[in-house]
Amino acid sequence: MSVISANDSAALVFALGNKEPQKTFAVGANSPRLLLVDDEPMLLNSLCELLKGRGYHLVTASTGTEAIYHLGRMKFDLALLDLRLPDYSGHEIMDFINSAEIDTKVIVLSGDTGIEAAIGALKRGAYDYLRKPHTREELLTTVDNALHQKRLENENHNIAWQLECSEKLYRYLVDSSPDIIYTLNDEGRFTFINDRAQQLLGFAPSELIGKHYSELVHDEDLERARYVFNERRVGQRASRNVELRLKSQSANEQELTFENTLMTISFNSMGMYAVGKEPTQREFFGTYGVARDITDRKRAEAMISYQAYHDILTDLPNRMLFKDRLGLAVIQAKRNQSGLAVMFIDLDRFKLVNDTLGHVKGDELLQQVATRLKNCLRRGDTLARLGGDEFTVVLPELRDKKDAEIIAEKFLETFRKPFVLEDNEFHISASIGIAVYPEDGESIDELLRHADMAMYHVKAQGKNGHSFYECAMFDASYREITLEKSIRRALERNELTMYYQPQIDVTTGRISGAEALIRWNHPERGVLTPGEFLPFAEDNGLMIPISDWMLEAVCRDIRERNLAGMPPIRISMNVSPHYLDRGDFSEKMRDALVRFDIPPHQIEVEITENVCIRNPQHVNEQLTSLCELGVSVAIDDFGTGYSSLSYLHRFPIHTVKIDQSFVKEIQRENGHFPVVLAIISIARGLGLNLVAEGVETDVQARYLEQSGCTTMQGYYYYQPLPARTLFDILDHKRTACV
Repeated sequence: MSVISANDSAALVFALGNKEPQKTFAVGANSPRLLLVDDEPMLLNSLCELLKGRGYHLVTASTGTEAIYHLGRMKFDLALLDLRLPDYSGHEIMDFINSAEIDTKVIVLSGDTGIEAAIGALKRGAYDYLRKPHTREELLTTVDNALHQKRLENENHNIAWQLECSEKLYRYLVDSSPDIIYTLNDEGRFTFINDRAQQLLGFAPSELIGKHYSELVHDEDLERARYVFNERRVGQRASRNVELRLKSQSANEQELTFENTLMTISFNSMGMYAVGKEPTQREFFGTYGVARDITDRKRAEAMISYQAYHDILTDLPNRMLFKDRLGLAVIQAKRNQSGLAVMFIDLDRFKLVNDTLGHVKGDELLQQVATRLKNCLRRGDTLARLGGDEFTVVLPELRDKKDAEIIAEKFLETFRKPFVLEDNEFHISASIGIAVYPEDGESIDELLRHADMAMYHVKAQGKNGHSFYECAMFDASYREITLEKSIRRALERNELTMYYQPQIDVTTGRISGAEALIRWNHPERGVLTPGEFLPFAEDNGLMIPISDWMLEAVCRDIRERNLAGMPPIRISMNVSPHYLDRGDFSEKMRDALVRFDIPPHQIEVEITENVCIRNPQHVNEQLTSLCELGVSVAIDDFGTGYSSLSYLHRFPIHTVKIDQSFVKEIQRENGHFPVVLAIISIARGLGLNLVAEGVETDVQARYLEQSGCTTMQGYYYYQPLPARTLFDILDHKRTACV
């Protein structure tokens, strides 16, 4: 492809003479100037109308010749350029811009769907590439962002120019810096140092000029200092954040810790020449450095580090430090072929004391417990508090299991003495589980898990005792007890939260709704998805309290949005079959709508197909009651169950959701996926809303849209988001549309 030269531009200007091609829309002298280039008159006029009234100076061109003419005679902040023009292509115009070093941003607006056109535009420095047809919001946002970046670049250029040209400003900044700024010659002697050295170290700059850096450095740090103060490397390879201790001339001869950020001075990097003059050689003649006093920060870091590894209440190691020490003990035991034991201690009846006297006295009790437990241990043993009333112990260099049993008995014996709180005596006991290395596990997690199991075995046997781990403890019933306890605690400790996955109307690009998805902020395993705990909750009768919590949480989030005066959004929430079977769901929904003052059309209830075959008559009554409230109903995971299509006629269904397992099969845009097409056809024929779940690729999105499904959700658009993040996105899109 040929490149249009500056001479070609001059010839075009001469050929066009004083003729003004197309039209311009002028505003203030300092307004951003935009060049709009498109050979379609209607599109060009539409583009002008869209940008008019926004404070821009607009100039239009319908050919490449006119575009080059304008670019050659005036400066533009931004050019909106079509690639297909009758004379020159958009790529050629961009080549001209680059060859002439014209400082303007370029946004390409093209109907070309090929990837080569986009790649060609971006390689030529285009700010962005928008395919036609594009939305109004998308274009305006892109234009605003491009102009914002242009303004920032101009501001940065002006600041850089001022710094380069103002020796007075440079001197002021250096002398006013909170850091020590210095230069050394190639022998390591100071050639410059600012006034901050006197404030921090007590040495006047005149006292240090000509002195060797070693006179300031602590003797133990001289070896490291040699690499720092004789730094010859530049850029990212130069020394960064090297910590040294410097001597001070203060009354108490305090040694300060400094963090040094260094770079090598060279002729072409330190601005030693006048602006515009090119360096002729690179010859090392010294080092430039910045030293920041971080003495207070080091003390704070030491304190933070201690607090990060210790329990603030009891001053015992916390979970993180305990695991670290247990890991070291395991390595040592493996090396010496010796044993060790891990204990898991849970206090019995602690909740009673905590609820009776309050958390302050409960904390005092935990402190007394920690003191008694520490007094029972050998030197070298580690006692830690994991949280709540749970403690762990590691006993390294274990000669025999009886040694662990002796210490466990000491623990139980010390608990037989009463604890005194508010002049009252309280008796508590403990359940202790013990796991021994290597027979009960060779890893940290195995030992902790098995000790925990042994502790729960003691709980099940009546508490106040100890037990060694046995393989028989590791069965399904025990795992269920542990998980059930964790889920119930999650409800009590407010560990559950709601996320929302937006549903996108692809014809407008707007968020039309969102699906509520529960998450569990597990204290040990992190954020858990519904599939990791809801199946167990279903089987163990925990879905009723969880569903009650979900309904409250969704309504609370909707109310927060409404009270803020923001446009309403429809939220869909999944309903458990057990919850629907209770028969009072519609009444709970009615009560929630009234208490939170929420319009019913803002909530959609999602049920699975299998719900319909459990008790069709009862389900129909429940769904009808919901619809009478004004709440819509959706069939989730449509096509994966065993219900008859007649249920779509019998039940008051408003929306059908295509299951992600069917969407996942879409791998080619020109492929044929009959199940997806059949579901779309059924929804159309019955006049139902349609939503595709699990959309993850552009191919899937285009195939679904071409097939008639225009509402989608999935990671291609958004992953599940916290409520605040979703609302911020909605507010941002709303603001961008204003």
